[in-house]
Amino acid sequence: MPTCPAGHSSGADDYCDTCGARMAGPPPVTSPAAPTSPASAGAEGTGEPCPECGTQRTGRFCEDCGYDFAVGAGQPTPVTGPMRLVQPATTTSSDITEPPRDVTAPSGGTAPGPTLEAPAGEVPGWTAVVTADRDYYETVLRQGGGTGPDAGAFTFPPYCPERRIPLTGQHVRIGRRSVSQGTVPEIDLGEPPEDPGASHTHAVLLAKQDGTWTLVDPGSTNGTTINHGNEPIAVNVEVPMSDGDRIHVGVWTTITLRRG
Repeated sequence: MPTCPAGHSSGADDYCDTCGARMAGPPPVTSPAAPTSPASAGAEGTGEPCPECGTQRTGRFCEDCGYDFAVGAGQPTPVTGPMRLVQPATTTSSDITEPPRDVTAPSGGTAPGPTLEAPAGEVPGWTAVVTADRDYYETVLRQGGGTGPDAGAFTFPPYCPERRIPLTGQHVRIGRRSVSQGTVPEIDLGEPPEDPGASHTHAVLLAKQDGTWTLVDPGSTNGTTINHGNEPIAVNVEVPMSDGDRIHVGVWTTITLRRG
């Protein structure tokens, strides 16, 4: 009576009557062995019974149950029970969060804001606020005709709305438009009510590489003062400007620089 690989006597010569293991038969015909990797070369022995079903080993995997002799694992355990469909997750606006921002500030300071790079020759964030300034007008009246025009001949405008002009480009001209020359300065004081004391090119703001501005008076008739100063600035000399500085030109015009 034949004996199975596990040592049981069996009346059948194909599978053991006791454990069901395949009975030993003639060795299978195999093709020339292909090169194997070092990890699997030592696991391709033959004659070893499968620990799961007892079938004689002929390669890396058991022919009956699929046991992997190299890693010591069999087939994955089948999933039983009813299948369940899962609804794909949807994204709502409440699910979207911004990445955390680094708001760490140096000791004793404030958190730095984002750094903006301006195009060449253009300084962002500066605005010129143009107003009719009665205090400056009164100063011109007291001077009588010294560095200013004959102010007594001019009346302070009853209505002169504030204007806000962004500072862009490499230079910003301050003055009155010239019809004969066909020029219109960026800060035009020829708009009603026209300031008669301003020259056509009274002063010029120049953009600097560090994001600041300087002021130049190219030689105006009545001069340019800053922050209610009594003496006009020197002609053709750049004067650095800061946030909040006030430029006084003409009879009543004050231009306040604002950054941001």
